[in-house]
Amino acid sequence: MFSLKQNSWFIRKVVIWRAVASIAWSVLLLPVTTAVFVLLSRFSLFHPIQWILDCTSLLTASSTIFSLVVLCGVVLITGFFNLEFYTLVPSIPCSRMALLGTVLHPRQCVHSLVYCTMGMLVMWCASVTIGGRYSTLGTPCRQSESGEVVTCLNEYHLFLLLAGAFMGYSHSFLGVVQNMYYVSFQPIQQYKYPRFKGCLLMVVKCSVIQALYSARNFAALYFFFGYIPKTWISSTLNLQIDSSLQSLDSLTGLLDFSLLYHLSISGTFLYLTWYLTVLLFRIYVTEAYSFPVQSTFTEDAEQCLPKVLTEKTTSVMKFLALQDLALLSQHSLSRRLEVFSLSQPGGHPHNWNAISGECLSLLSELTQRLVAHQDAVASNGRAKSQSASSDTRSASSSSSVVSGTEGIAETPRLCVPLRTPGSVFKSSVGGANSALTAPFTPDVNSPFSSPAIRRLVGQQDPQSPWSGAVQSPHIMRRGPKLWSASTESESNGSPLASPAPATVPSPPAANQKPSFLAQWLQNRREQVKSFLAKRVLIMYLFNKLPEASSQALFADSQAHIWALQGLSHLVAASFSEDQFGVVQTTLPNILSCLVVLLEAVDRHFKLPHASSKPVRTICSMGDSTYKTLRFALRAALKTAIYKITTTFGEHLNAVNISTEHGKRLQQFLEFKE
Repeated sequence: MFSLKQNSWFIRKVVIWRAVASIAWSVLLLPVTTAVFVLLSRFSLFHPIQWILDCTSLLTASSTIFSLVVLCGVVLITGFFNLEFYTLVPSIPCSRMALLGTVLHPRQCVHSLVYCTMGMLVMWCASVTIGGRYSTLGTPCRQSESGEVVTCLNEYHLFLLLAGAFMGYSHSFLGVVQNMYYVSFQPIQQYKYPRFKGCLLMVVKCSVIQALYSARNFAALYFFFGYIPKTWISSTLNLQIDSSLQSLDSLTGLLDFSLLYHLSISGTFLYLTWYLTVLLFRIYVTEAYSFPVQSTFTEDAEQCLPKVLTEKTTSVMKFLALQDLALLSQHSLSRRLEVFSLSQPGGHPHNWNAISGECLSLLSELTQRLVAHQDAVASNGRAKSQSASSDTRSASSSSSVVSGTEGIAETPRLCVPLRTPGSVFKSSVGGANSALTAPFTPDVNSPFSSPAIRRLVGQQDPQSPWSGAVQSPHIMRRGPKLWSASTESESNGSPLASPAPATVPSPPAANQKPSFLAQWLQNRREQVKSFLAKRVLIMYLFNKLPEASSQALFADSQAHIWALQGLSHLVAASFSEDQFGVVQTTLPNILSCLVVLLEAVDRHFKLPHASSKPVRTICSMGDSTYKTLRFALRAALKTAIYKITTTFGEHLNAVNISTEHGKRLQQFLEFKE
């Protein structure tokens, strides 16, 4: 219990202090961005001296200092949301309805409400800084019959405030759609300042583009519905509407160059403030952290690399540990020697067993996930083909090989519940057809699933010509449907048993008919399903997105890429650096695991939409690198095998592996892959 608390404190210390450092730098950059905004808002081409003097006096005014205090509070709240909502495994909805459910989630609604409020605060600071007709919400307009001055609604100030709320919601909405809180690790490590300097121009460009899009959309929205908030606020605050001025919810009112200019630069300032906070948070969180391979003191053992790698409570330190493993395997000779060292006393390779065992466990888990997905897509309710059975056996044998290594936790086989990418670093319970694996399998029970999907997964329409005894010759090649096969084992995800001598079961009794109520409910259900399936909007919302399943399968593949890099470089370095031969005992297991994973990846890329390249999006702060992780994993896997084969060469012929795996490795030795 003490070690667990100590490790949790260590994790909080690393992550929270990095978040605090990113927020501190965001606050320090506020005066710089505010000064640039003041210069642009008071820009005067024909009076440059007066422009500089006005900007200097405005920067030292009390209103500007108060605005900076408010902006600091906005940055603090933004940094807190970054720390609360960030994720290393992106959320990939497999249908538009799932995306809509995420947007309408109560947690996301609170997030949107807070960002709307912060957008209004930033726009209030911007309007006060600009001054003039934007400074206050109420302005004296005329005198009444009794001689009193009447306060009228300043629509220009209201326009900027509502624009801030609209931009705040847009930022929150795009955070879900574009996975803005997804934090990815850079393939090439850089120091913080060079990385920030390289990304600064991109952040400014994204801020300008997003501000222009938001200004255009808000102007169109205000043109049609601007009278609603204007009337409500004027009646609530008892402010009059000056009819002598041109209303902004008209075409002539919106075609004001000065208004659109100030709206654009204010929106750019708003987005730049938020985007800089997001960028600094990403830079600090993904900074490489060096873990000690082994420690002299017992109280520091929880912070060592082998222990953190096997940690299941958090994914942040897991990713940092895998990143450190990939770096040390390539650039640190002294730390590699610690990995290959033996424990004293006893002489056991605990460091190598823990590191290699965790890497093999991750790779075997990905193999099982891919095989389960392929079986779910290719299965048609009949017995598995011979190739599918051999794939299952090879994946299971790879798992059993991993479990046989000393000091390595046993890897689950295919007959046990599988894990989804979101639960790679957590324990999860559920079968292959459970809710956890739902994003990877077609929802055939949905009333909106197409007949093609039902044919793929084996649910046939009774009216279909393929139903019953009539079968396609391609389907017949998969083997006949065995009545003796256990349907329960199929629902649990376990492989089918070898077919026993077939015994034809007796036909069902004639008196076993469904009741009238059950038949009536079934008919009504089919009618509702057929009715909804004809609605275009319903089909648009519930249809599966083409590449979503493939992207979700490889959503956490950055961890597997690091495991491949670290494992392959350590194995290659052991050829000349492993004095005790600790790597040679597990070399057959490693080679078998890599070959089995390569076969599973190759079969996955033969599925529809798996090999299609994602569409390039416009400039945005959303990180879309997860869309190409499957291609990066395939390249890293082949590079890892080539790294081992080119180092060992013909010595691999003496390694005890299966004949099929040996033939595949021979292709790498001959550079035919």
